[in-house]
Amino acid sequence: MKAVTGIIDLHMHTNTSDGTDTPDALLSRVRDAGIGLFSVTDHDSFGGCVRIAGILSGSDPDFLTGIEFSCSDGLGKYHILGYGFDTGSEAFCRVVEKGRRQRLNKVGERISFLDKAFGFTFPKDELDALYAVECPGKPHIANLMVKYGYAESKEEAMEKYINRLRMPDEHVGPREAIEGILGGGGIPVLAHPAYGDGDQLILGAEMEERVKRLKKYGLKGLEAYYSGFTPKIRDQMTKLADRFGMFVTAGSDYHGSNKIVRLGDTGLADVEKMPNGLARFLDAAGGKIIHGG
Repeated sequence: MKAVTGIIDLHMHTNTSDGTDTPDALLSRVRDAGIGLFSVTDHDSFGGCVRIAGILSGSDPDFLTGIEFSCSDGLGKYHILGYGFDTGSEAFCRVVEKGRRQRLNKVGERISFLDKAFGFTFPKDELDALYAVECPGKPHIANLMVKYGYAESKEEAMEKYINRLRMPDEHVGPREAIEGILGGGGIPVLAHPAYGDGDQLILGAEMEERVKRLKKYGLKGLEAYYSGFTPKIRDQMTKLADRFGMFVTAGSDYHGSNKIVRLGDTGLADVEKMPNGLARFLDAAGGKIIHGG
């Protein structure tokens, strides 16, 4: 495999899901950030990946297709990343479509709730544009609320209004996501493992049990390097990956202006001293990487 130079960042989002940068704009930012290998991991969607793969030039950074599934079962919530999959795989696309359909259903229920509970309405052309987004979510609705004066900020829109609707816990199951990624020839990885979902913090025996269970489903790696992880958490995650013989990945979770996270902010300062788990991941993904300059 070609040696990786520059920063590795395998977790970022475009406006295909809940980021604010278009795929074209994100590629430009990736170039400027000195990133040597990157992946776009939009929620329940790979449209941004297809766009970026189509506009890469020989002088661009190396690129690996990615996706992120929001998952839940009776034992917890998880975000599962997938890398290097075949976008034409029936097994993989079936899971992607299920995740997208669930998101669209939630958007409809939230729009209806805002109308009935608060009298917030939006023009038909705005709603048509919202539903045309490949993977719409709460940030898109919050932006509309700010635009039409129903809230001062996205944060206020979500905390004061949107989040007041309690919805059924409808998600793709973690086993379903992992098996779909594997069915598409991809590599499934647990995103920001210690953070679970939202403000949830999972460490120690609970983290180990979670990894054991997901590994039985076919999970191959842990995102041990992540923006917001302390050195202590990174160390725990890399040791856990080593103990279970799993890959390690590094990602910032960049969302443009929707999050205060910089591209390349993963905690992995020097690719020449990358952990063994990351080196093994890059070897496994080597044939799936689109090489730039």
